[in-house]
Amino acid sequence: MRDADFFRQWMTAAAAAVEREADRLTELDSPIGDADHGSNLLRGFTAVVNELAAQGPDRPGAVLQLAGRTLISTVGGASGPLYGTLLRRAGKELGEAAEVDDEQVRKALYAGVGAVAQLGGAAPGDKTMLDALVPGVAALSTSYRAAADAAGNGALGTVPLQARKGRASYLGERSIGHQDPGATSSALLLAALADVAEDRAGAEGRA
Repeated sequence: MRDADFFRQWMTAAAAAVEREADRLTELDSPIGDADHGSNLLRGFTAVVNELAAQGPDRPGAVLQLAGRTLISTVGGASGPLYGTLLRRAGKELGEAAEVDDEQVRKALYAGVGAVAQLGGAAPGDKTMLDALVPGVAALSTSYRAAADAAGNGALGTVPLQARKGRASYLGERSIGHQDPGATSSALLLAALADVAEDRAGAEGRA
């Protein structure tokens, strides 16, 4: 079962991953966006970690809803609303339970991805974060690591695509040949989730 601490650890791991990859995310964003994806997400996830420490939500759903609200309020551009919607909707799906199982986590993230698709009006193949999130969340039924791997492959798969949504879509065919930064950061998010799940499993095995 997954408690609030599990989700706090996920957000902390995600923040560390974004900090580690911020320059790369911005580099990916330079040719097809505003060259600020890494710095924006770093500011947002740093704020998330600080808010979680200050407020100490004690339920999984509350952790994700607070994280989502914080991203919406601190991250500029499209990334804040999209990532914020993902986490807020997932948190709402988890409700008031003190602990949730992995199937509930999968269903919650599935609902979050659906909310992102509705908000952005995008679909897989449009060269957006959904190209990582959709296959990643689908693979959660296998394992957290399978989800991370599927999301990573989805991000790589955006390179030959032409962007149909977002700022990159204005470039038309010039968007081809570039890896989508939103899909890349989405893959980081699911990789962080897998890392925390595996760390927890290892700790329980040693206990």
